[in-house]
Amino acid sequence: MAEPLSQVVASMPRGRFLGLLALFLGPSVAIYTLFSIYPLIATMALSTYTSDGSGTYSFVGLANFVTLLTDAVWSKPFWNAVWNNLVFFAVHMAVQNPIGIALAGLLSLPALRFKGLYRTVIFLPTMLSVVIVGFSWNLILSPLWGVAEGALKAVGLGSWFAPWLGLPSTALVTLALISVWQFVGIPMMLVYAALLNIPDELVDAARVDGLGQLRIFWHIKLPLVLPTIGLVSILTFVGNFNAFDLIYSVKGALAGPNFASDILGTFFYRTFFGNQLQVGNPTMGAAVATVMFFIVLVGVCLYLFIVQRCMRRYSF
Repeated sequence: MAEPLSQVVASMPRGRFLGLLALFLGPSVAIYTLFSIYPLIATMALSTYTSDGSGTYSFVGLANFVTLLTDAVWSKPFWNAVWNNLVFFAVHMAVQNPIGIALAGLLSLPALRFKGLYRTVIFLPTMLSVVIVGFSWNLILSPLWGVAEGALKAVGLGSWFAPWLGLPSTALVTLALISVWQFVGIPMMLVYAALLNIPDELVDAARVDGLGQLRIFWHIKLPLVLPTIGLVSILTFVGNFNAFDLIYSVKGALAGPNFASDILGTFFYRTFFGNQLQVGNPTMGAAVATVMFFIVLVGVCLYLFIVQRCMRRYSF
């Protein structure tokens, strides 16, 4: 009988073990360090400097962060971007993830036909370029040549139409809903995969006890996929607070109208690279990027140390 793998590793000479470790993990660690860890450290280091008109850098410590959070010129657009990012994330949590869970529950029904077709159709927008999605929805919702107004009139809801992308009160929510339409397939597929792993014995026992499909999903399936729903939630948080491309492709770097759709990604872009009359400031841009990193880091840590710990405590 072959020895267990743990015993083979334990009896292996230390030099050989370290050599195998370097052989298999070395290239991936080197690539990850080069393209992820080093840029992150370099960005944090750059955020502690400032530069004058001649391009000379001087160390200022945390002064850039104090300016970003307190100076009226910087703090107003920064807090506006933070608030808009929170709204963007809240729309995804309130609309995208519940719809994805509901679609996964429907696809898991044993009597449902054409499951493969439904999965493909729903997941297809996720594989499209964000630029194509943004440009297409910009045309669809245009009050001049878009088809949205005509479609609403055809069903008697023409009075509901408005230039949603052009109004400060609706632009951000409209863009968030466009993002929901594109990426709802991701939570659907993750939750659907988790539902498929639920033992059939549990579902059969519940069906014998007289429970219908809705009660089986709500009382049996849903509690068992809560860890996956937690994973979907934190992935949504990270993705939303790193969002940039959809806002930029539809509204440009100014994220109009009147910065109503400005989020941290577009704010960072304008700060670092500049736009129109705004001159790029790499050191302040690095400070914005560092703050974005710590926002995401705090959110992930709260998930790992609070949500995951509670799930492990009550798991069986």
